[in-house]
Amino acid sequence: MRRPGQRHKDGPSQRFIRAHNNKEALKVTTSNKGFEAISNREHGLRRQLTAGQMSMIAIGGAIGTGLFMGSAYAIGYAGPSVLLSYAIGALITLILMGCLAEMTVAHSTSGSFGAYAEFYVSPLAGFLVRYAYWAAIVLAVGAEVTAIAMYMKYWFANVPEWVWIISFSSVLVVLNGISVKTFGNFEYWFSTIKIAAIVGFIILAVYVVFGSGNPDYGLHNYSAHGGFFPNGFEGMWIAVIVSIFSYLSVEMIAVAAGEAKDPQRAVKQAFRATIVRLVVFYLLTLALMLAIVPWAQAGKAQSPFVTVMQTIGIPGATGVMNFVILIAALSAMNSQLYITTRMMFSLSRAGYAPKSMGALSKNGIPLNALLLSSSGIALATLVNVLYPESSFTLMMAISMFGAIFTWFMIFLTHYCFRRYHQRHGEQQLSFRMRLFPYSTLLGLVLMGAVMITTFFTEAFKMTLVFGVPFLLLLTLVYYLCFRKPRVVAGLSEV
Repeated sequence: MRRPGQRHKDGPSQRFIRAHNNKEALKVTTSNKGFEAISNREHGLRRQLTAGQMSMIAIGGAIGTGLFMGSAYAIGYAGPSVLLSYAIGALITLILMGCLAEMTVAHSTSGSFGAYAEFYVSPLAGFLVRYAYWAAIVLAVGAEVTAIAMYMKYWFANVPEWVWIISFSSVLVVLNGISVKTFGNFEYWFSTIKIAAIVGFIILAVYVVFGSGNPDYGLHNYSAHGGFFPNGFEGMWIAVIVSIFSYLSVEMIAVAAGEAKDPQRAVKQAFRATIVRLVVFYLLTLALMLAIVPWAQAGKAQSPFVTVMQTIGIPGATGVMNFVILIAALSAMNSQLYITTRMMFSLSRAGYAPKSMGALSKNGIPLNALLLSSSGIALATLVNVLYPESSFTLMMAISMFGAIFTWFMIFLTHYCFRRYHQRHGEQQLSFRMRLFPYSTLLGLVLMGAVMITTFFTEAFKMTLVFGVPFLLLLTLVYYLCFRKPRVVAGLSEV
């Protein structure tokens, strides 16, 4: 027993433990400084987005042409079982939102999931995620503006499509170039119009199904036309792919957090709002839609919303829904321009793109990155004139792959993120995803299954055929041009 005041003499085991603990503490300090370096290199952006705008941006990204138009294809594949398809897609989306919310509350930066992958997985992972996602959304911008031009032909059939492409593109590029506050305001109102339209549709559909007394409308339509699974389990699972495309863009909330006034509160609020609204707007809308129109009629090329309103007999329904779909496309394009600009800005500040892409205007906008990210508009216009079929397929295949790959990597990054924090005993996270690691691994497995399924599905086969070589090309570029000691080392040991 040691006397009072007597100095304890450590044995070899105690010295080893203390040295190990000091080493772990050093790792923690280094890691904190490391991610601070990532956050600091992306400084200069203005934190002007409010919590309300962040919530609308999150739900606005998920409610777009995927719901208004894409749901027709999903219904065509699955029939009434499309409800299960979108429920599975919603489950994946909500797990993803939880993973992103946890990482974003800990580190709010515009590089977002790309920066997280760089730090918690490896620099190569951060490079691949950001470039694959940037390319995916740039091509999606081109697809959206082409769709906008098609919607305008409903009212102005004789006006060339390129007129609308140039007009709407110019307006949205200017809006994104003024300030992030301007972007947030317009996206807020775009999303408000979409949400108001869906709420109005739900109220009307509830009355038609349960209050009109018409025997043609009701839940019996779920099984009256070939059963709940008219195309079997396979059809239901293929529709999950379409549902994922519908939910894409919810991840932009993590990017926008880099310019939020109070990112921790805004992200938490947006996460909770998205959970409720996704379930209500997607699942309830589809359930009412299929109760009114037999799935074989709803699963046609036109929007199922238009089909429902035509069936009910509302005058001017096609024009009203065409306007709502137009707003949805403008909202999606507005958000996509924003998020691609921030991804290119992050790549530049990381040293993976020209320095000019990281320059900011006096209002804190990366204008050069915005102009480069608008290239998808010009590319889409050109390929639709020269190669309307094959080139568009190539563009969308890469776009689909980039988005699916990004979601897959978000789950992987979150697993590494949590493992790192558990291993190094850092301070308690203020927001935690429940049921870890099972929830994260479930999302990872489901996204991997969705990606593999595309190869065996005729409509989506080109996703991997073009996407995998594209990823290999990016990897080659990285090792030839960017493989060098970085300021922030990857945590490959996690």
